[in-house]
Amino acid sequence: MVIIRLFCAAGMSTSLLVNKMKEAAKNKEIDVDIEAFPESQMDKNIEGVDVALLGPQVGYTLNKAKKICEPKGIPVDVIPMVDYGMMNGQKVLDFALKLAGK
Repeated sequence: MVIIRLFCAAGMSTSLLVNKMKEAAKNKEIDVDIEAFPESQMDKNIEGVDVALLGPQVGYTLNKAKKICEPKGIPVDVIPMVDYGMMNGQKVLDFALKLAGK
């Protein structure tokens, strides 16, 4: 199972993307656990995670996120704006899996 966490401003807009990513994973028969949280709660929701993604609207917090994730060996990056804007669950899932080395 691949555990993916998305972090954005409030965790709301990203919930639609989470559903599209879950749908893409189901179609590819990939076992995933994907959830979205507000960026401010990253430190509380990062244990056991394979990869963390930031919504483009909180991309400016990437350095802070790296300080939380890197000591735990968790890759973290910002979701590409185009894929986020288009709610392209397949592309964001592929991005997450590549970051996680899966």
